[in-house]
Amino acid sequence: MSPSHAALSLKKVVLITSGDLRLSANQVCWPAQEDLERRLTQAFRDEDIQVERAFPVDAAKGHGFISNQRMGMDVFAGIDPAASLVFATAAWQYTHHVLPGMRSHRGPILTVANWSGQWPGLVGLLNLNGSLAKAGVPFSTLWSEDFKDPYFLTRLKEWIRQGSVTHDMSHVRDLDTNALPASAKSTGEKLASKLLERKAILGVFDEGCMGMYNAIIDDELLNPLGVFKERLSQSALVARMRLVSDDEASAVRQWLNAKGMRFNTGQDEKTALTDRQIHEQCKMYIAALQIADEFGCDAIGIQYQQGLKDMVPASDLVEGLLNNADRPPVRDGSGKELYPGGPLPHFNEVDECAGLDALVTNRCWKALQLDPATTLHDVRWGEHYTGNGTSENKLDEFVWVLQISGAAPASHFVDGYRGASSDRQPPMYFPLGGGTLKGIGRPGKIVWSRVFVEGGGLHVDMGLGSVVSLPAEETERRWKQTTIQWPMVSATFDGISRDAFMARHRANHVNIAYAPDEKRAVQALAVKAAMFHALGVHVHLCGTINFD
Repeated sequence: MSPSHAALSLKKVVLITSGDLRLSANQVCWPAQEDLERRLTQAFRDEDIQVERAFPVDAAKGHGFISNQRMGMDVFAGIDPAASLVFATAAWQYTHHVLPGMRSHRGPILTVANWSGQWPGLVGLLNLNGSLAKAGVPFSTLWSEDFKDPYFLTRLKEWIRQGSVTHDMSHVRDLDTNALPASAKSTGEKLASKLLERKAILGVFDEGCMGMYNAIIDDELLNPLGVFKERLSQSALVARMRLVSDDEASAVRQWLNAKGMRFNTGQDEKTALTDRQIHEQCKMYIAALQIADEFGCDAIGIQYQQGLKDMVPASDLVEGLLNNADRPPVRDGSGKELYPGGPLPHFNEVDECAGLDALVTNRCWKALQLDPATTLHDVRWGEHYTGNGTSENKLDEFVWVLQISGAAPASHFVDGYRGASSDRQPPMYFPLGGGTLKGIGRPGKIVWSRVFVEGGGLHVDMGLGSVVSLPAEETERRWKQTTIQWPMVSATFDGISRDAFMARHRANHVNIAYAPDEKRAVQALAVKAAMFHALGVHVHLCGTINFD
């Protein structure tokens, strides 16, 4: 950086932001973004730093987000590549709108989000951070509820002075295989050998959903693990849905009704969940299983965003059913049941990192005779909670809100299908509607994990956690601050603070799987760590884990 640019960076920062491809979402989320930018600008102003927006608000469109990749490239063409750059978001955003410009930017980069579950900026921030880490772009990151707290202000000053921010990430350590129990290590290594001998297929229904660069694993990294992609088209899914009979689809709905699942329906297609939408989702469930079986897939991922969202109702109910061991039976023309006795693991939004994780988890949990149902969730938001849970246990810790748009399995909910319901997906994201698979995460011990790409290699972070029970009024309050149509998990991560987790996590998603108790959770984590290590993935243990 030249002396003149160094001096300039101490006086001014350039602010950019990215939004959705959908105009409706950008317009709805814009007031929250405006509030974030106002607060952040004041925080910089208090340090005698001017914030210059890299592009104007578009009054005609009703928002000030970069809304496609071409626009992002054009905006970056006008930014000094050595400038101090601040990316700020209060909403979900499509990373590929800004990643091309950020990959070639030479000045210091700070990514910032508001601490809110509303749209949500934290999910957008973590997606960008994971994508920058994969791309090898240096960056610093911060988050705040009001941009006045000591944690934020101290590190903002550090970034202004040094162009970087320091977070405590002492909770992360590389796996020492010698510390693993011998039986778990042996089981994991045998499972890895089996995968390499009989290779697996991830069925990918269109790649690159929502600009999530961090969710794509290049073949050169994936194939040495014995895992390959079957690249499928979402148009093929729609075509296959048209071949599914009404009687077959009705049988799926009747099965769910018999299980006690509630569908909250209405008449208005634009705002309500209708029986027609559910019927189409039942057809998609059958079509997805048929195509997966036809290509011999071990797991599948449906993109469901651009394109498919304009053709058929949402895929989330389908995805939640696929991830559950107990689900409506589907048979082929010869009468053979497809994928009997277990889930067909589904990775939401075609997050291939989550898909690989789900594949490995499925094999480890089956080997241990545990329920192999797994899912990914958005790291949505959270708050410290002090008080009684729904049991006699007192809680005094940070409790995360984990959410995904309906793709969680019923076995993860309180009372399973009987405790599950289906609401219409929010119209601003899902114009043709479709129902969710919604419930409250049942209390219990979980293993959490995230596969990610960094430094040209595959990595996985993993740790232990718990899903906790909160009072009904607290659960409802948190649901209303996020997306009430979606399932909600109240989770804690053992030995990891809020800020340490945010600083380290390389994705907007986190995978979870249940274990019956802490002892078997530790055992399952050890087997999974051993399997990943034997496959050549760099394993990092996070938080409190005791193998003794």
